[in-house]
Amino acid sequence: MKTDKFREIPTPFYYYDRELLEKTLTVIKEEMGKADNCHLHYAVKANTNADVLKVIAQYGFGADCVSGWEIESCVKAGFEPHKIVFAGVAKSDWEIQLALEVGIDHFNVESVQELEVIDEIAGRMGVEARVALRINPNVGAHTHANITTGLAENKFGIDIVDMVPTAREAMAMEHVRLVGLHFHIGSQITEMDDFEALAAKINELQDQLEAAGIGTLENINVGGGLGIDYYNPDENPIPDFANYFKTYREGLRLRKGQRLHFELGRAVVGQMGSLIAKVIYVKTNKIKKFAILDAGFTDLIRPALYGAYHKVENITSESGETDKYDVVGPICESTDVFVKDYELPTTKRGDYIAFRSAGAYGEIMASGYNCRPLPKGYLL
Repeated sequence: MKTDKFREIPTPFYYYDRELLEKTLTVIKEEMGKADNCHLHYAVKANTNADVLKVIAQYGFGADCVSGWEIESCVKAGFEPHKIVFAGVAKSDWEIQLALEVGIDHFNVESVQELEVIDEIAGRMGVEARVALRINPNVGAHTHANITTGLAENKFGIDIVDMVPTAREAMAMEHVRLVGLHFHIGSQITEMDDFEALAAKINELQDQLEAAGIGTLENINVGGGLGIDYYNPDENPIPDFANYFKTYREGLRLRKGQRLHFELGRAVVGQMGSLIAKVIYVKTNKIKKFAILDAGFTDLIRPALYGAYHKVENITSESGETDKYDVVGPICESTDVFVKDYELPTTKRGDYIAFRSAGAYGEIMASGYNCRPLPKGYLL
C-alpha cells in the first residue's frame, strides 16, 4: 500500500481501492452471466459511501436497501429505481410511501401486518405494490451467531408453516401483487454447504407452493452472505464468486422464466477498503506494549462488537525487527481494543497503521461517541 497517496489526509480515514472494486464487479458480472436471468442487488448496508455507490451503479447492478434513507442515497448515486428492492423488518409508513413514489421493483415483506400496511398505503396512492415474501427457512449458517438470520429463533422473515396462508392473503389483497420469495441465512459464510442447504430448501418450498395451488412466482431471491478472507486479503482479494454462483446454478430447480436475484454486500466491497490510522503513543508497562492510535471503535466497531479479526499492518515502519503490541484506540472504554499481542514491525509515534478488509461494515457503522467526528472515506 503506497502511503504517498494519502499523507495529506487527516487520520483516521477509510481508503477505498477503486481498481480492486472494479475488478471485483467485473468478476461478478462474468460469473453471474454464466446463467440466464440473474440479477444482483448490491446490499447497500455494507457501505454507502457516495463514490462507491456511483461506481457500482455504473456497472448496471441494482440495490438492496433496508431503509428509506438508503433508497434516497441509491437514487442520488444513479441506481435505476426499478432495480431497487426494499427489505427490513420494520418499514415505516413514510419509507413505504417513498419506495412506491420512487418506483422500486418490489418489497421483501416480513410479516402479514407489513403486507396489510403496504396494501393500505398503495391503495391510498392508487398504485400497485409488488412484494416478495421473506421466508425464514430455518437453515443454519457456519458464521458468527450475531450475523445469522435464517433460524427460527431470529427476528427475520415469515415462518415456513405460515408461507402458504401468507401467500394466499397477499394474493387476495387489492393493491398488492405477489411476485416472489426472498431468503437470507446470514453473513460471512465461506462454506458452500450452507448455500447448498438453502437451495435444497427453496426447491421444497417451491413444490409446496405449487401443490397448494399458488403456482410459480416470478422471482426467487437467495439473498447474499458470501464471505471474504480477512486473514489473507492480498492472497484472496476477490471472493469465490465462481463456486458461489455455481452452487445455485446446480442446486436450484428454477421454473421456466423465473428470475434469480442475489443480494451480495460484503463480498462486493469488503476487500477494497482499509481503515488508516496513526500511532499517537507507544506505551509500555511491565507486561504489555500498547500501540495507541487515533482510531477507535467509533471508527471500526467490528472487533469490539463481534470479536472480529482484521489484519493489521504498520505501513510506514522500516524496521527489520518486530515486537508484540496491544493495538488500541483512544476511546474511554476498556473494549476499545482492536487486537492483543499482535506482532508488528517495531512501531513508533507517527507510524501509519492499516486495518485491512474494512470496506464493509466499517465506515457505515461509525459513531460519534466521545463527540468524535465520523471518519471520511476516499475512493482513490
